[in-house]
Amino acid sequence: MFSNRYIFIYSSVMVIIVAAILSAAASFLKPYQERNIREEKVRNILASADIPSTKADAEDLFQMHIVKEIVVDLKGDVLSVYENGKLQQGEVRAFEINLRKEQKIKEAYLLNESQKAPGFPLYVCEKEGKTYYIIPLRGKGLWGPLYGNIAFDDDMNTIFGANFSHDKETPGLGSEIATSEFADQFEGKTIFDSDMNFVSVKVVKGGVANSNINISHGVDAISGGTITSNGVTDMIEDCLGNYVEYIKKQK
Repeated sequence: MFSNRYIFIYSSVMVIIVAAILSAAASFLKPYQERNIREEKVRNILASADIPSTKADAEDLFQMHIVKEIVVDLKGDVLSVYENGKLQQGEVRAFEINLRKEQKIKEAYLLNESQKAPGFPLYVCEKEGKTYYIIPLRGKGLWGPLYGNIAFDDDMNTIFGANFSHDKETPGLGSEIATSEFADQFEGKTIFDSDMNFVSVKVVKGGVANSNINISHGVDAISGGTITSNGVTDMIEDCLGNYVEYIKKQK
C-alpha cells in the first residue's frame, strides 16, 4: 500500500515528465507547422489567380508570378514595397503581414485608442501577359475564422477569381464556402458601381436573382449556411474596404 506522500510525488514527477515531452515535441514540430502554413498561404494566393500549384512547385510559381508585394494604409498610401527579392520601400514585406493583428490595430485606430495605423497586404501578379491584384481576406464564421483571397483584373474592380477556406464551419453547410462551386460565382463581379462608389459583393440568402441586389454585386448564399454566408459578406466588405482609397488613387 503506497502512502499519500508517495502517490503525490509520483504523480508530480509524471506530470513534469509528460509536460517536458509535450513541450519538446511542440518545439520540434514548430518549424514543420510553420512551413505547412506558409505553403498553404502561397498556394491559396496563387489559386485565386487560377495558378494551380503543388507543394513541390508553389514557391517557384510564387516567385515567378507575384512580381510585387505592397503594403497600404487606410488612406491609400503605400507603406512598403517588396520587389525583385528585397524591400524597395518600408520595413515589412506584405507576405509577412499578420492580417489578424492588423485588423485589431485597425479597430483601435478607428476608435482613436491608438495612433498606430494598420497596413494591409496587396500582391501584384503577372500571368500570360496580364496583371492581376490579389487581396487576402480574413473574417468570422459561425464557429471560427474564415479566410480567402480575391484576385482582380487590372481595373482593380472586376473579380478574376477567388477562393475561401475555414477552420470549423459545419460540414455540408457552411463548409461549402471552400468549394469551387461557391467561389466560381465571384468571377466577373465588381466591387464599385458606375459612379465608383464602393458597394462590395454580397452573399445573398435565397439567391441574388430573387433580391434587390444588382447581379453584378451579388452571389448566391450557401443553402443552410446563413451565418457563414453572412460572415463571408462581412469579411469581403470589411477587408476590401481597406483598399478603397488606394484603388481610387490608382484611378
